[in-house]
Amino acid sequence: MVLEPAMLFDLSQLREARTHVARTYEPSAFAAGDEDAYLVVEPVQLEMDVDKDGSQYRLVGRVRTMLRLNCGRCLEDFTMPVDASFDLLYLPHAENEGEGEVEVEDDDLSTAYYRDEEIDLGQLMREQFYLALPMKPLCRESCRGLCPQCGTNLNSGTCSCSPTWTDPRLEGLRALIDKGGDREV
Repeated sequence: MVLEPAMLFDLSQLREARTHVARTYEPSAFAAGDEDAYLVVEPVQLEMDVDKDGSQYRLVGRVRTMLRLNCGRCLEDFTMPVDASFDLLYLPHAENEGEGEVEVEDDDLSTAYYRDEEIDLGQLMREQFYLALPMKPLCRESCRGLCPQCGTNLNSGTCSCSPTWTDPRLEGLRALIDKGGDREV
């Protein structure tokens, strides 16, 4: 994926120990890929403070936008607001020296790496979008979903399917009962 220059944050331009950054990106800057579970539908507002400490940079801020998702029950599109805050520590990228297995500490989860004096703000924002996604996106809490037999959206209508469900593990027993009739053992 080719990054837009505006999505790359040039660290070599920072002259102060603390810099405030506010940027807005159009939804088209976040083209949906095949594996994306969302689509950005409103401009993305990124606001952050960048604290410089030698070669380490701490980014504290928030991302705001609106995402379009598919409901996990009825498969209809719906929009969800995102207002995600972040606090990340960026360190220079170092080549792995093959130290074997290393335990991941809690502090490692908020640590990222940069190369060539640039931070990929696109990746930062996409990570925040994914972290904001619910485990099972629902258009509303009371979504009734689809009929499992005919596929009708039960939020917008009803169907004539019978709601009976039989445990497939008991089908063999039901066949024996039906075959044997009402004989008592």
